[in-house]
Amino acid sequence: MSSTSSHARWTDARLLQALEEVVERELNRHLQVFKEWMPHEYVPWSRGRDFDGPLGGEAWSVEQSPLTEVGRVSLVVNLLTEDNLPSYHHEIATLFGRDGAWGTWVHQWTAEEARHSMVLRDYLLASRAVDPVELERARMTHMQNGFVSDNRHSPLHTVAYVAFQELATRISHRNTGHASGDPVCDRMLAQVANDENLHMIFYRNLLKASFELAPDQTMQAVNEVVTNFRMPGHGMPGFERAAARIAVDGVYNLRVHLDDVLLPVLRHLKVMEMGGLRPDGVRAQMELGLMLDGLTAQATRFDERQAAIRARRAAAKG
Repeated sequence: MSSTSSHARWTDARLLQALEEVVERELNRHLQVFKEWMPHEYVPWSRGRDFDGPLGGEAWSVEQSPLTEVGRVSLVVNLLTEDNLPSYHHEIATLFGRDGAWGTWVHQWTAEEARHSMVLRDYLLASRAVDPVELERARMTHMQNGFVSDNRHSPLHTVAYVAFQELATRISHRNTGHASGDPVCDRMLAQVANDENLHMIFYRNLLKASFELAPDQTMQAVNEVVTNFRMPGHGMPGFERAAARIAVDGVYNLRVHLDDVLLPVLRHLKVMEMGGLRPDGVRAQMELGLMLDGLTAQATRFDERQAAIRARRAAAKG
């Protein structure tokens, strides 16, 4: 791929073709560093026993769970998000195609991601960590609703979105493990988070190549993605209530989103220092800067509210 920047407007088909070489290179790099792991090795099967129902086992109750309350909430959100993999595969396979290096990556990514829902569900059921009936009903509802990406505008929008979203998912899994109260869960989620990190690196490198090919279009896509960013699980039952609980306990909130997701990717790619842009690219870059300033102010207010709440709780206990 030529490293010469082009300000010409790229069609989706032309851009996908131009990036194919980068996809192949990044796919080969990914396969060299990815280490095979087995989901069944991370599940504490010895904790398992029959549930009530046809096998006449013991009904679930919350006292059986080894997890903290926020651990239960966050793990369910993470699992239901991973459950919608068929819809995610459909979205990216439709956009990127099923042939050549693009198609090989789409199927490789899907196969790796499938491990995540497998190991999460097996852990939750073997550990009796959550109500299995509620979990299954939530899965049915979430998958029946499907998933339609907010970033269908162009391949650039999707590449930009997943560069941030894969990192957001990694952070969410890792912080959930830390907050879970169960070392077995923490170890399992560290492995899942490692996969997400490798996926993020793939897409981040692809986004870098997109900036080299089509800097103004890519800047516009990044600006729009950051401005309208939503996690893929936003449509699941009870998501807003669960997200609020997860935010309050620091697993994933605006401060985490800004400091651990948005800024690391933008700084790595030197997005805000990028020069040589045409008016549309400069305008998008300026809008992105203003958006980040606004998010910083919102995150500061969130931090102050949380500090005040913790102070009141401490005073009440004292």
